[in-house]
Amino acid sequence: MNSFSTSSAPRTPQGSCTLVGAGPGDPELLTLKAAKAIAAATVLFVDDLVSDAIMSHASAEARVVYVGKRGGCKSTPQAFIEKLMIAAVHEGERVVRLKGGDPFIFGRGGEEVEHLREAGIEVNVINGITSGLAGLTNLGAPLTHRDRAHGVLFMTGHAKPGDSGPDWKLIAATAHSAKLTLVIYMGVSGVQRISDELLTGLPGSTPVAIIQHASLPHQRHALTFLKDLPQCISDNGLGSPSIIVVGDVVQGVAAWQAEEAQRRTA
Repeated sequence: MNSFSTSSAPRTPQGSCTLVGAGPGDPELLTLKAAKAIAAATVLFVDDLVSDAIMSHASAEARVVYVGKRGGCKSTPQAFIEKLMIAAVHEGERVVRLKGGDPFIFGRGGEEVEHLREAGIEVNVINGITSGLAGLTNLGAPLTHRDRAHGVLFMTGHAKPGDSGPDWKLIAATAHSAKLTLVIYMGVSGVQRISDELLTGLPGSTPVAIIQHASLPHQRHALTFLKDLPQCISDNGLGSPSIIVVGDVVQGVAAWQAEEAQRRTA
């Protein structure tokens, strides 16, 4: 990383910058457009959750800078990443900022685009499949359903320092009245508070799926009710990165249907 100047002196950008979504982890879910951008990059700034299989698309001559960004772990400061990106573009590099999932869904892509534009750099964005979709899809269930869910709320359980985070009581009431699926990212560490507040507006019998390492060979998941969510995560040893899906669409998971059949015949 020391090879990049972080000087703020104004210069005319000569290179290019693309934010690329690497998807949830399965390299076969990488889009063709993303694979082409990775292959064309001369410098890649890569998040921890991007797999080696996806990095195999990069040129052998490209410089690869790993910049962290894993929930609960030490990460490279966001402002420093942006300085490195701007410096590399000014030096004429074809820069790719490679993020797990989608850059514009809890990937801080919006912040990076704003800061790069302020520096006079236009940014291309290539979407990736977000883990909130891939996780439940991998279990064979949808996020929307004509009978069970009329929409989806993508939420973060990890608030910015100094921010109290989402109003889960309001979200619960809205989800219940509007028949919405809740997809919660980065919610494991705060699951007790989240579940307690959701229970003020949603029945304790609301189905929940927790999916860890969505789409990867070592994906793990557990199915439970909202009232049992924290205990289920603890009992199954589930941690980050995990997606929590709350709502009746979880009834579409085959394992859930089998468990329900057993409960009815017990």
